[in-house]
Amino acid sequence: MNDQAETGIAGGAALSRRAMLGAGLATTALGLSAASAIAAPSGGADGPIIINALGGIENPNIDAPRQTAALSDTTVTTVDDRAIRDALASGLTAVNVTLGYVAGPMEPFEYTVQSIAVWDRLLRERSVHLVKVNTAADILRAKSEGKVGVFYGFQNTVQIGDKLDRIDTFGGLGVGVIQLTYNPANAWGDGSMAPLNRGLTPLGREAVARLNANRIMVDLSHSGERTCLDAIAASARPISINHTGCRALTDLPRNKSDAELRGVAQKGGFVGVYFMPYLNLSGHAHAEDVVAHIQHAVNVCGEDHVGIGTDGGVTSIDDLEAYKAHLAAEIAGRAKAGIGAKGERADTYPFAVDLRGVEQFHKLAGLLKARGFSSARVDKILGGNFLAFAREIWGA
Repeated sequence: MNDQAETGIAGGAALSRRAMLGAGLATTALGLSAASAIAAPSGGADGPIIINALGGIENPNIDAPRQTAALSDTTVTTVDDRAIRDALASGLTAVNVTLGYVAGPMEPFEYTVQSIAVWDRLLRERSVHLVKVNTAADILRAKSEGKVGVFYGFQNTVQIGDKLDRIDTFGGLGVGVIQLTYNPANAWGDGSMAPLNRGLTPLGREAVARLNANRIMVDLSHSGERTCLDAIAASARPISINHTGCRALTDLPRNKSDAELRGVAQKGGFVGVYFMPYLNLSGHAHAEDVVAHIQHAVNVCGEDHVGIGTDGGVTSIDDLEAYKAHLAAEIAGRAKAGIGAKGERADTYPFAVDLRGVEQFHKLAGLLKARGFSSARVDKILGGNFLAFAREIWGA
């Protein structure tokens, strides 16, 4: 077993990629003005349902010291008025936000519980614009009220480990998605970068059953191939791969094989395609790559099982040149901590450079229609398929 994966990874404060930022988005202690300062967009209930199966609500333009502090201190936030305003303007209906422990020097369980508490507080204080999602009906309520629904997700299970009763605890606190592993191995299975590809452990099989019993989505996004295939077989309910690409198009570990994609679909599950560098071997993903991977996923899974999980927010980085200066340190920090993935380098953006900002979902819809997708199929991909999956797992 990988000791780092089990005990936490030192130096987490240097890990400022979005996969780590999710742990620090959870408070209203700093930088948030009164909810009334943001006007809800007119016609917020119009248009398609748009659900980001893995994303965020953050402002990446907040100063670097605060970004760094947010990684390990739940009293520091990168959620602000602009981030919420942009989420509303984008047409986003609901989003899975990563909270709690992913990696770093924090005590995993304690940090995760604190993160949930501050997210709950954020949603209470921002109830004019945000709503907590526990069921599919909450997504529809967010849509009808012109708000953004937020559902809680984990991208690691170190905070649970062998204490499987904690699954019950977190389910009771409103966690709706639990990803079995991050990139390294943990007590439940091997991640996508674990060299042995050993699959789901006996404890992992018990955990999947416990997740099923709690009606929590079993997410295999960062898993190794064998772990994913084992989980598909072990789960009594459909599972998901909330943010990934297609390995048949781009042969990188973070992307999923056709066997994995097909297995998820055959069991009635959901696959979300991300907007990440792993979509292109050059490391420079573009909108055309996103469309190509969605097309392939639809060909393998069928149009009822594919959606989006961008692995990013909707607020654009204002100064890309300045951002480049930080990339080398960020990627080096992830590699040193043992949580990086093949395909990320100092010159690779963690997003598709021409598919970002508040227009990203509408631009994607236009590109899919230009590819020949019907309006009905596009609506399924933007959110309809995830909504159907949510009804299956969480209930109506």
